[in-house]
Amino acid sequence: MLQLLIAAILILCNGAFALSELAIVSSRKARLRALADEGSSGALAALKLLEQPGRFLSTVQIGITLVGILAGAFSGAALGADAAVWLRGLGVPRWLAEPGGYALVLGGITYFSVVIGELVPKHLALRNPEPIACIMAPAMTILSKVAAPLVWILDTSAGLVVRMLGGAPEDSERISDEEIRALIAEAARTGVIADDEREMMAAVMRFGDRNVRSVMTPRIDVAVVDLEQDDATLLEELRNYSHSTILIADGGPDRVSGIVRMRNLLPELFSREKQAAKSSAAIMRKHVRRAPVMPDTISALQALEMLRKSSVPLAIVRDEYGNFEGIVTPADILDALAGAFRSDTLPREPDARRNADGSWTLSGAMPADEMADLLGVKLPPQRGFQTLGGYLIHMLGRMPEKADTVDDTG
Repeated sequence: MLQLLIAAILILCNGAFALSELAIVSSRKARLRALADEGSSGALAALKLLEQPGRFLSTVQIGITLVGILAGAFSGAALGADAAVWLRGLGVPRWLAEPGGYALVLGGITYFSVVIGELVPKHLALRNPEPIACIMAPAMTILSKVAAPLVWILDTSAGLVVRMLGGAPEDSERISDEEIRALIAEAARTGVIADDEREMMAAVMRFGDRNVRSVMTPRIDVAVVDLEQDDATLLEELRNYSHSTILIADGGPDRVSGIVRMRNLLPELFSREKQAAKSSAAIMRKHVRRAPVMPDTISALQALEMLRKSSVPLAIVRDEYGNFEGIVTPADILDALAGAFRSDTLPREPDARRNADGSWTLSGAMPADEMADLLGVKLPPQRGFQTLGGYLIHMLGRMPEKADTVDDTG
């Protein structure tokens, strides 16, 4: 009976080491830091162990190896002999009882060591790693200090072999974009976050990789009022203007300079007293607010920062030659992060529409990175295009025509 008790204790010790190893290694550092901030000494101990994972793993391996040696030696020497006597009592011949007894004991010890000493603890550790790590870390810390000389030898030897094989220590804190996207996709699949939340998170991650050209309203879609027009034409254009903010040019579309608020302009512009006093252009020039200018090579995040600091809710985008390329507004930033909003004054089709046969109809103005996420296309990290139209021109080497096809599967 004593022998069985000792064997059971050894198996439980093996389970404790396996439980500690997987729980601490699987724990999220962010969660452990939060528990440590709440005053958990176990979480603090687990974080210290994770700072030197090689030493911790060496400690665990020493413990598991010693337990395995003791369990094998004890079960073979003590329980094996008892099992052989028991088999002989059942009438089994001596030549078969002795090896049969050892085989029976080793088989039983191995079975319970695998199930109780490995599988069950690891399943428990994976289900709730942080709380278990907080419980087991203090004991593992003490053990690592007790076995420090042997731990140092094993850890140093393992590191030397890894370096000889061409390996290098990796930053365990580093998380790739792919891992974050996989976590978001898994959270959406399991219902932790809604699909709309997943799409917004994906948009935020794409936003950091974009430049200002991919979020701006391009020149072709911008309504500009040129102050060099004659007075009658200018007034007629203003009567038909559908926006509350007027983008002003002074001598051609490439000479865009700022904005005028319609509410500030209308009382003076259409009053009868002004008719003989000033031209419409002169009145508008008085109300012009200069807009910041940004190059089309800056990132979308830099553009956002410029808009935050600007007193005008609009920035003018120019290329390296000074040509007017488009504008960026807070609404453009919001569209990039949350998707386009329907406008009563500027109705437009969505960038992507799913057809009944499962195919997609996509707008040529759709951002290329959004298209890539939607269709699973891998874009080159350095590219000279920002839209689906630019992607097709890049792939075809010419302007696309009806019935053209592009194969980007390989």
